[in-house]
Amino acid sequence: MTPQLSIMLRTFSAEDPGTWQPVLDLARAADASGVDRVLVSDHVVFGENLEAYARPETGGVEGGKQPTGPDGHWLEPLTTLSVMCGMTSRVRLGTNILIAALRRPVVLAKAAATLDVLSGGRLDLGVGVGWQREEYEAAGLDFGARGRQLDHTLEVCQTLWRESRAKVDLPGLAFEAIHMMPKPQQPGGVPLWVSGRLNERVARRLARFGRGWIPWGEDADDLFGSIPRMRQAVAAAGGDGHAMQVAGTLPTVWRDDRSVDLDATMERVLPLVDAGVTDFRARLPVPSEYDAAVEYLRRFADVFHTAAQ
Repeated sequence: MTPQLSIMLRTFSAEDPGTWQPVLDLARAADASGVDRVLVSDHVVFGENLEAYARPETGGVEGGKQPTGPDGHWLEPLTTLSVMCGMTSRVRLGTNILIAALRRPVVLAKAAATLDVLSGGRLDLGVGVGWQREEYEAAGLDFGARGRQLDHTLEVCQTLWRESRAKVDLPGLAFEAIHMMPKPQQPGGVPLWVSGRLNERVARRLARFGRGWIPWGEDADDLFGSIPRMRQAVAAAGGDGHAMQVAGTLPTVWRDDRSVDLDATMERVLPLVDAGVTDFRARLPVPSEYDAAVEYLRRFADVFHTAAQ
């Protein structure tokens, strides 16, 4: 597919920002400028053991550090995207990532389908298991079973999105002759992007549910090596790894004054396109004034789309 440019929106703050209007204005500017997608992140609650984010064995990333303390302000992503839906008309709306298992599956299926319909089929759900034990415990869930819980959540969502008379038979959750309308506008349901380090469980999740892969940890750092491994692992799990979309961080080159060197940045894009990256996710120094933001993002998006062809 044609490579896309996504903008990461900072829907969290270490302290109360007073207003979130700049985030909403940036979403509007992305919509007006030709950016393909805006992305928001997720935390429902925090415990106090934030050092766990730096532990790869429980889902964190080596050397990682949370951008806020436990009292940081984090906007709920689907609510936030619903507001942005009403302020935009073209840009796709996505999560990077939604800790989907924290939501009851039928309620998540309904909320996502509603947002997809109201946005005209513009929703993408990036999903993952997260890294924080306390977040699962506060939701009454077993942190050790979070992968299985995510799989159950995705199965329920896709069943309700696709079947007119839904039946599910899972450990701890079974129903039949269940109806849910409206269905998502997008054929087959809301596209699911699965986040995670490449292992057998993630490969199976991609093969069963995924439209795209959001690499994590060392796999995100080595896309030239991890994408071929993903394709092979997904194929072994019964899926089509070559049809899988792949997210990657835009390889931004910064000048000494912290502006972006467009030419040098775009030179790094095409090799990643050739490697299989389809969605480039960027954090950019966008001007705060709306018209200036539109002009900046339009120029950036134009140069990106030309370079990525």
